Amino acid sequence: MKNKVVVVGGGMVGAAAALKLAKLGAQVRVLESHLIDANEVLTSEQVDIRVSAINRFSESLLDELGAMPLLRDNRAAPYHQLAAYEQPNNTLLFDREEVSQTHLGHLIENKLIQASLWAQFAHYDIEVEQVTSAPITLEQNIDSITLHYDNKSYQADLLIAADGGRSQVRQLANIGVTGWQYQQACLGILIKLDAPQQYKTWQQFKPSGPIAFLPMQAPYANLIWYQDAAKLASLQSLSNEQLKDHVLEHFFELPGDFTVEQKALFPLARQHANHYSQGRLVLVGDAAHTINPLAGQGVNLGFKDVAALAECLEGLDDLGTCKALKEYERKRRGDNLAMMSMMDACYFGFSNEIKPLKLLRNGVLKIANQAGPLKRKVLEHAMGW
Repeated sequence: MKNKVVVVGGGMVGAAAALKLAKLGAQVRVLESHLIDANEVLTSEQVDIRVSAINRFSESLLDELGAMPLLRDNRAAPYHQLAAYEQPNNTLLFDREEVSQTHLGHLIENKLIQASLWAQFAHYDIEVEQVTSAPITLEQNIDSITLHYDNKSYQADLLIAADGGRSQVRQLANIGVTGWQYQQACLGILIKLDAPQQYKTWQQFKPSGPIAFLPMQAPYANLIWYQDAAKLASLQSLSNEQLKDHVLEHFFELPGDFTVEQKALFPLARQHANHYSQGRLVLVGDAAHTINPLAGQGVNLGFKDVAALAECLEGLDDLGTCKALKEYERKRRGDNLAMMSMMDACYFGFSNEIKPLKLLRNGVLKIANQAGPLKRKVLEHAMGW
């Protein structure tokens, strides 16, 4: 008899988890509050301001799940170089040629990634059901786990919480979290460039907060602006034409003229669940960990969760086996914590004007750029290898 798996949350990570578990032979039900028409999303010309930097590991997973071919035919933009600097004359530059690859990763709209995964559901034993209210109780016994809503209950051998940083399933299970809200926020700005396709993504560290340029498929690009939340809220209230003037004052390396198309303000938080599993419940993606989005690693960590979970469950008669879920946590917790800490070190280390620290960090960038094999290892890690 097939194992029954319920996935709460049909976003990028939840959809990938549903497909991975279905490939293991499970009967999967995805519970999602906002249903989408995958074909409609994939054929729409409306560009999403939310973008992810998909590394090579995630690309391989999306290939395995059948989603990446759809994305390559859509608005997936490969990037060849990744630069980080405080002063332009002291840049840490990673290049595809250093690892003998055609590209380092892709910049892809979140909605396209989600839709490309949903488009694969029809090939597997996966059902999607819309839920319009929050779950109210969660109960487990030795053989099953049941999630109760107001008017319906869902019983499964394994329950996967992929319902984001404010996971209601995690709260019902009384799994605590540690973390904090950053004092800054992040303003995303979608621009339309008068320039050919760009292949270099860069981040500049400033005392007021980092800024970044993410080249999407031409003619679009995404600008990321970290700053005091009140300051960014005032910028968000400006007209697109007025906001352009402020962008020109802070983003010096934009390749040509542009128009501001969309803008959105996002809060910043770091959060880590105290446990990734409880009985037959397991957390993946933002339900387990939310990270400073400084290098766009959030969804890549979530996809690594999915791959590790499937690896731990492969070949088991009972996919809700507690020992296997604890093994998944062992595999992922340390890696996630290391990435969270590294992003924080970059964020806090560069967002100030303390002179000794400023000298140290510029020295670190210079040494890192000339580090040869060590630099290559860092690049391979960023690619997910």
